Amino acid sequence: MGKGPTKSMVNRSTVMLGIFAVALLIWMAGVLVKYQIVNYNYYQTRAIAQQTMDTTLSANRGAIYSRNYTPLAISAPVETVYIAPNSIDEEDQRLIASGLSKILEVDEQTIYEKTQKKNYYELIKRRIESDVADEVRAFIKENKLEGVHLVEDTKRYYPYNNLACHILGFTGTDNVGLDGIESIYNEYLQGTSGKLITAKNAVGTELPYEYETYVAAENGKNVVLTIDETVQYYLEKHLQAARLEQKCIEGAAGIVMNVKTGEILAMASMPQYDPNAYYTITDPMVMEELAKLTGEELETQTKTYRNKIWRNKCIVDTYMPGSTFKIVTLSMAMEEGLITLNNTYNCPGYIRVADRTIRCWKSGGHGHQTLAQAIQNSCNPAFITIGANVGAEKFTQYFKTFGLMERTGVDLTGEASSIWFSNFQEVELATASFGQNFKITPLQMITAVAAASNGGKLVTPHVVKEITETQEDGTEKVVKSFEPEIKRQVISAETSKTVCDLLEEVVSVGSGKNAYVKGYRVAGKTGTSEKIDEYVATGEKNYISSFIGFAPADDPEYAILVMLDTPTNGEIYGGIIAAPVAGDILADILPYLGVQPQYTEEELQTLDIAIPSLIEQPLATAEATLIDKEIKYKVVGNGDTVTAQMPEGGTTMPQSGTMILYTGDETPSKRITVPNLVNYSVAGATNAIKQAGLNVRVVGNANTGSTALVISQSPAAGEVVAEGAVITIRTNSSEGVSSM
Repeated sequence: MGKGPTKSMVNRSTVMLGIFAVALLIWMAGVLVKYQIVNYNYYQTRAIAQQTMDTTLSANRGAIYSRNYTPLAISAPVETVYIAPNSIDEEDQRLIASGLSKILEVDEQTIYEKTQKKNYYELIKRRIESDVADEVRAFIKENKLEGVHLVEDTKRYYPYNNLACHILGFTGTDNVGLDGIESIYNEYLQGTSGKLITAKNAVGTELPYEYETYVAAENGKNVVLTIDETVQYYLEKHLQAARLEQKCIEGAAGIVMNVKTGEILAMASMPQYDPNAYYTITDPMVMEELAKLTGEELETQTKTYRNKIWRNKCIVDTYMPGSTFKIVTLSMAMEEGLITLNNTYNCPGYIRVADRTIRCWKSGGHGHQTLAQAIQNSCNPAFITIGANVGAEKFTQYFKTFGLMERTGVDLTGEASSIWFSNFQEVELATASFGQNFKITPLQMITAVAAASNGGKLVTPHVVKEITETQEDGTEKVVKSFEPEIKRQVISAETSKTVCDLLEEVVSVGSGKNAYVKGYRVAGKTGTSEKIDEYVATGEKNYISSFIGFAPADDPEYAILVMLDTPTNGEIYGGIIAAPVAGDILADILPYLGVQPQYTEEELQTLDIAIPSLIEQPLATAEATLIDKEIKYKVVGNGDTVTAQMPEGGTTMPQSGTMILYTGDETPSKRITVPNLVNYSVAGATNAIKQAGLNVRVVGNANTGSTALVISQSPAAGEVVAEGAVITIRTNSSEGVSSM
C-alpha cells in the first residue's frame, strides 16, 4: 500500500487552492465591478429596454393669436398609429398589413415588412383624424389583434389658411417650426413631450395597466402677435386684387404699421401659400405660368416658384424705393435748415450733374415751382438740387440715422441688409436723392417714414406682443411682454410736423391723389423706380410701383406701404396703380381702427347714402320713407306693395343715384351689360352709366374734376347687372417715373 500525501504536499495543495480561490474571487469581483459599476448605465439601459416599451406623447403646441386673441395657428388632438412587431402573431401579419393599408392609405407591403421586424415600435402613420382612428380601433376589436396601438398626438392647423402665412410660417412632420413665428418662437411653442412606459414580461407580452408609467407632456406657451386679423385681411385682399389686375408675376408686398410703437398690424407678401399644405402651390398666376411647362423644366421651375412663394418680400427682398424715398431726402434737408417753404426751383425737364444729364419724369419739365409744388410734382431735378445742398457726407449720415444701413431688428427671420454705394460721389448723390441706384427692404422704408411722421423717433418694428400661458380656467397669463423700443431721435418734432403737412398736400392735390380717402387726412408719396440692375443684365426695362403714406396727417398713427413688383398690364406709375390700392385699404381699415372721419362740406355732398330695405312694405309707406331720407326713386309696375328693389337694402348708393322700386309682377328682370369706361373722362363715364340706367360712384380725390380719366371700374366691362346697380369708377392722377 502506497504512502499517502505528505504533510508538505497537503500544505502546498492548500496554498494553491487558496490562491486559486482568491484569484476566482478577484475575477468575480472584477466582473461584478465591470457590469454593476463601470458599465452599469449600459446594461441598465439594455435591461430596461427588454422589460419596458416607451411611447413618446407629443406636447400640445402652443397657439399663435392675433392681437385680438383670434387663433391663427392652433394644435388639435389627433392620434398616431404604431405596431409592436414582437407582439404580433405570424398569422396576423398579412391581415394587419392589408387592413391598416386600406384604412390609413399606407402601402401594404411597407406595413407587412414592419410587422416582421423584431422590436416593439414601428410607426405606421402620424396624426390621423378621429374618424379614421375609430376605424382602426374597430378593426383591432373585430379581429382581436395584439400589437396594434394608437396614441394621442397633435396636429397643427391654420384656421384662416393663407392669412398672414409669411408671418406665421409652418411646422414640419415632427411638429417643429420650420419658418416664421413657428420657427423663431419654437422653444416657447413646442412644449416638452411626455412618455408612456409600458412593462413587459419575459416573453414580451405587455403587463396590465397598473404596471404602466405615464409622464405627462408639458404643453407649449402661446404667442400673441401685434397683427390685427381684420387689417391683415383687407391688406391681402386689395394687394392680391391689384397684383392680379396689373399682372405682377414678380409679386407684391404691403405693410401697415403703428408709427408710434412699431407694432406691425399687417404684413403681406404675394404670392402666398397655405401653411396647412405649404408644399402645394395654389397661387393662380404661378399655376398659370407652370401650366406652360413640362418635364424637367416644370420640375425645376416648380422648386424655384415654391421657394419664391415662401419668401417674405417685405423683409427678405431689397428694392429701389424710387420717389417714395424723397420723404427721407426732404426730412434731412429740412432738419439741417438747408431748405424752407420759401425755396423755389426751376425744372426744364433735366439737370446736369458732373458729366451726366439726368432727366425729370416729365419730359417738358415743371418750370418754376415752390418747394411744396416740387414735392407734389415729384420733381427729380428739384430733389437732386436738395440732395446736393445736403452733401454726400451728411446724406450718408442721415441714411444711417434713419436706420437704412442696418437691419430693423424685426422679430422675423431672413431680414436682408441694404445695398449702398461703394463709391458715393456727385452722381451717386444725385440719383440717391430721388431713390435710385441703392436698395433697401420695404420694412426699412416704412420704418424710416414712420420716423419722419411720428415726431422724429426711429422705432423698432415688431410682430410679437407677448408670450402667454393658458391657465386651467382658460384664461391667459402673460409670461413675457415686448414693449415698444425707440432707438433714437432722427429729426426734430418741428421738422416732422412740416414734413407731414407737405406730404398731405401730395395726396390732396399732388401725385398721390389716388390715395385720397373721404373724411381722412392722408399724407404720402408715390414712387415708380426702374429696376436698373435687371436692365443692365437683360436689357429689359421693368419697374416697381409703390406708395407709402400715413394717416391722420395731423397726428399720424398708421403708416402704409404698397409695392407692386414688375406690373405688365400697361401701367407702371405708382400714382396710378399703387396709390389707389393704398386708398382702398385705408378706406377699409381707418374706420375699423376707430379713426374718426372729419368730412369737409364738399365731401359731405358726395357721401354715399344707406339704402333701407323696403321689400313687402306698402308702396305708399316706402315712398314716404324715401322722401323723408331725400333719396330719389323710380317705381316700376302697378302694384301696391314693393316686391323687389335696386340697390338692395343694407347697401349704399351715391347721393345722386336713383333707387328703383318694383311692384306687382315686376322684377329686376331688365339686365344691362356694363360698358367699358376705362380712359373715359369722369364726366363722360358718368353720363354713359346714367344713360344705361345704372348708378355711378366715383372714387378718387374730390378735386380731380370732370377732366380726370377713369383708370378702373367695378363691376368690369361686359358683366351683366340689374337696372339700378351701382358702378364704381376710379379716377386717375399722373405721376411719372424716377429714372435717369
